[in-house]
Amino acid sequence: MESNWGLIIFFLGALSICFIMLLCGFLLGERSRYDLKKESPFESGIDSVGSARLNFSIKFYLISVIFVIFDAESLYLYTWAVVIREAGWSGFIESSIFIFILLITLIYLFRVGIFDWIKRPISYRINNVL
Repeated sequence: MESNWGLIIFFLGALSICFIMLLCGFLLGERSRYDLKKESPFESGIDSVGSARLNFSIKFYLISVIFVIFDAESLYLYTWAVVIREAGWSGFIESSIFIFILLITLIYLFRVGIFDWIKRPISYRINNVL
């Protein structure tokens, strides 16, 4: 039990800091009433027209997810590039296999039509996958 005192003090300190920050925000924060004029969107002195909720195509989200995935995989290539001398030929072969798998994945995504923004029938996309 004696060795856990540091952990207990740290945990109590973290909880007390969170509690103090929430209490200060509650006590010092602005009290406002609900007002229809206050809740209306306002931008550059012009009243907004229409809804702010737009329906975006799922393609935008797919492209962003694919970008994040390929961007994260480029970090692996960077770490291999940093230790290329220590990794030797086995590291080179492993990174070549990794790049080959990325290339195959990119070709597959092109073939499926992820990057094709023109709407085509599903049968066209299914027949052209393989």
